[in-house]
This record gives sequence, structure tokens and C-alpha cells, in this order.
Amino acid sequence: MWLAAIQLVSGRHWRDNREQIAAELAALPKERPLLVLLPENFALFGERQGYLDGAEAIGPDLSGAAPIQQQLAEWARDFGIWLVAGAMPTTIAGSDHIHTSSLVFDPSGELKGHYHKIHLFDVDVADNHGRYRESETFSAGEAPVLVDSPFGPLGLSICYDLRFPELYRQLAGAGARVLLVPAAFTAVTGEAHWEPLLRARAIENQCYVVAANQGGTHETGRQTWGHSMVIDPWGRVLACKESGRGTVLAKMEPGFIDELKRTMPVLQHARLL
Repeated sequence: MWLAAIQLVSGRHWRDNREQIAAELAALPKERPLLVLLPENFALFGERQGYLDGAEAIGPDLSGAAPIQQQLAEWARDFGIWLVAGAMPTTIAGSDHIHTSSLVFDPSGELKGHYHKIHLFDVDVADNHGRYRESETFSAGEAPVLVDSPFGPLGLSICYDLRFPELYRQLAGAGARVLLVPAAFTAVTGEAHWEPLLRARAIENQCYVVAANQGGTHETGRQTWGHSMVIDPWGRVLACKESGRGTVLAKMEPGFIDELKRTMPVLQHARLL
């Protein structure tokens, strides 16, 4: 069983980003089952209007009205992979705001579940962008999401969620075995906190963590940290891509999770004080 994270340096336009993703998918190894995670903003990385214009309704009808989802379903089917579309803009009926959503496709191309980002990045960062206010464009999701898969239940999250350990403890308590973290972490915050937070989420929840980040300087001038990685439940980084486009790949050992839960039953010992 293999876990992969694709790192991109996405731009404003889906057609260009699509070519980057297709090239990485074509270079994947042939072993299956294989889970592939794309980063946040894999399809569109730009300004507010671009996200609003590119947002799609989530649903089973992957027709011309949902070209991004249609392509994702085709890729999952053509490559025979579990494909997790890290985060893309999706519409909210009757609202002038949108969601940023993670979508999970199985190897038949079927949409198996989706998650709307709960924690919105409304912060000030000492970089060349400075002010981030996701709430001006996006509405927050309201519920954690698990999706069943051959790898075990997948716990979904997006970027800024990483700073909120209670979300991951809920996912682990509900049975998650793989935690997915698609992101567009800034270079400043990523250098300081990305790897420590990821390793902590793996260790404290005894789960594999797959983290796909954006990794470079984008058309907008924003700088993202990269360092996409796969981490095992002991907190070891199994694979990492520091910067630029590329794919990290690591083998999953399901029995290792079971052994840890038997010898160090952390979740059973947890107490609310």
C-alpha cells in the first residue's frame, strides 16, 4: 500500500496547473493500491475573483459545468488510484461566499466524500503578502469528515486546520488511520511550524500523515514553503520534497498502526480534565 503527495507551484489558470498534475500522475509507480494527495489550491492559485469564477458545485453530475471534478474523476479512473483533490473552490447555493473543499475519488472515478475547510486563515504574516483574510471569500465548514478506503478511514483536513489538534483527535477517535493535510502554507509560517505540527499530529494520533504543500513563488508573488511529506505513526518522515514541483512516495504498513495501538494505547489513556 503506497501513499503519495504531489507538490506543485500552482498558478492562476486551471489549464496550466492541469498539465503539471498530469505530468506527475503519469510518472507514478505501477503498484496498487495507491493513494495520491494534491495540495490546496491545486487547480487555481490567485485572487478572490479567480476563486469565485472557478468554483464548482459538488455533485454526481460531472458534466461540462464541473470541468475540474470531471478531470479528477478521469485521472482516478485512468490511473487506478485513490485521488484526493486537496482543496478547490466549491459553490454554496444562495451565498456570495464559497467553500474550499477536499474531494476524494476512488479508482472507478466515483466521488466517495468531501470536506469543507473548517478553520479559515484570517491572520497577518510577515511576508510579501502580509494580510490573509480567507473569510472575505470563503465560508467555514461545520463538521469533520472520514472517508472509508482500503488504507483505512481517511481523516480529511486542509492547511490551517493543522494548528487545531482537537480536530485530528476527533478524527482519530472515530477511527482514522491516515490523516490528510493538503496545504498552501506560507514560507514564513511553514519554516517555523510545518514539520513540527505534522509530526505531532502523527505521533499523538498514531496515524500516518500525508501532507501535500504548495512549494515555491507563485504568479501572485506569494511564497509557499513546500516540504511535502509522508510521516509514519511514530513521527518519522518517510519522504520529503523541499521545494518545486514533484511527488513524494512512501509505503504504508497497516500492521505498524495496530502494533502501536497495542503497545502504547494513547487514545485509550486520554482523559479530559
